Amino acid sequence: MTGRVFLIGAGPGDPGLLTMRAAGLIARADFIAIDALVSDAIADRAPKTAEVVYVGKRASKHALPQDKINQLLIDEAKKGKIVVRLKGGDPFVFGRGGEEAEELAAAGVAFEIVPGISSALAGPAYAGIPVTHRSHATSLTLVTGHEADASTGIKWEGLAQLDGTIVFLMGFANLATIAERLTANGVSPDRPVAVISKATTPEQRTVTGTLATIEGNVAKANLPTPALIIVGEVVKLHDVINWFESKPLFGKRIVVTRAREQASELKRLFEESGATVIQFPTIEIAPPESFDSLDAAIDKHFDWLVFTSVNGVSAFFERLFAKRKDVRSLAGIRIACVGETTAVSLRSRGVAPDLIPDKFMSTALIPHFDADLQKIRIAVIRAAEGRDEFIDEMRKRGAEVHLAVAYRTVPVALNADELHDIDVVTFTSASTVDNFFASAPSLDGALLASIGPTTSDALRKHGRRPDIEASIASIQALHDAVHAETRRRGETP
Repeated sequence: MTGRVFLIGAGPGDPGLLTMRAAGLIARADFIAIDALVSDAIADRAPKTAEVVYVGKRASKHALPQDKINQLLIDEAKKGKIVVRLKGGDPFVFGRGGEEAEELAAAGVAFEIVPGISSALAGPAYAGIPVTHRSHATSLTLVTGHEADASTGIKWEGLAQLDGTIVFLMGFANLATIAERLTANGVSPDRPVAVISKATTPEQRTVTGTLATIEGNVAKANLPTPALIIVGEVVKLHDVINWFESKPLFGKRIVVTRAREQASELKRLFEESGATVIQFPTIEIAPPESFDSLDAAIDKHFDWLVFTSVNGVSAFFERLFAKRKDVRSLAGIRIACVGETTAVSLRSRGVAPDLIPDKFMSTALIPHFDADLQKIRIAVIRAAEGRDEFIDEMRKRGAEVHLAVAYRTVPVALNADELHDIDVVTFTSASTVDNFFASAPSLDGALLASIGPTTSDALRKHGRRPDIEASIASIQALHDAVHAETRRRGETP
């Protein structure tokens, strides 16, 4: 049986610009041949069963020659596999997708083209530069900058006659030649130019100038590759429509230490505010060594169930359903929880908590319980690791308290290579603090952000003062506190 090859455009860099069709095919792939500029977040969508081969190039160094890539796609498809050729941008915009499609057709291999968003369009858009505009440009021309030298077929005299926008892709190394050729053929040296480095990513930087000044401006800015070159009057709109690089946390490098399976919401919030997020999980969530104590909390009658975290809620309900029970089992039981995020998790399962303390710490529950708790049965659902002050106090007041271990936090082996030029490190629990400082290097100059008092106390035990503490124990509040503090410091003279 012959398989099928999908020539897929992965988009310009921002993984959020991947099309739904592309995402679905990547998830089904048996074999993926991937270019160098495809983001790690997109590459991570590959199934664990898929074979992934990197075949792209950087700085003119090919991981695999084009003829070998063509043959690889053919060979893998003839083994009956779903083959994905994952290319940056769009496969037919200077991506050699046309050549690969020709070879597949000649070999009799079925294939499909999945267009992607080209950096030629997305890059200028993320820099606030519309490639067409009724007042500035009614045409758009795309040119490969690889051929911007004396031996190319570029018709410079023709380009020079165009009043619209010209986008040079892969031409960063030939910026001086491009400027010289255009002006030599009659383009005004005052024609606006923009160079966009690492377009659509949190590392994006845009430098503007004219054909006469752009080379010096770019050299002064020390821009890295890859980069796009935009020539035309539309460049003047960069300062007006610069929506991406003006995001509140743009340019900030923020570490998220939360367990990877929990980090998505915090990561999303920071990325939507423009930050570069470094996922540095210090813990993993693991099942308890025994379910006996959790089963007891489910099977026996208690007056109160106390949840101290979202993880406890998730583990409790997963076990409840595994035992073929549902929320009806909780009828007549009062529910307390620590933190608004934990409360949201309960509500999403149809349970409205009766008690939520103002502070994100179990001891904040204590004032809400009576002084005499004789004959009151309380089950506390939490991690194996945890503080016992609440449990101890409830027992002093006469309650029968059952500790239900719902999960464990397990340290993760850390690789600190990514921890450079960090602006903020966020902590969402005491365990993330302990594991981070047990194995990570010191981060001079980085702000330390805590989700609440218990996490802040853990930082102080390691001799570190929290620079930022969320007003309430929620992911949104932590994001907002980081935003507010970095803005305040940025405005301080």
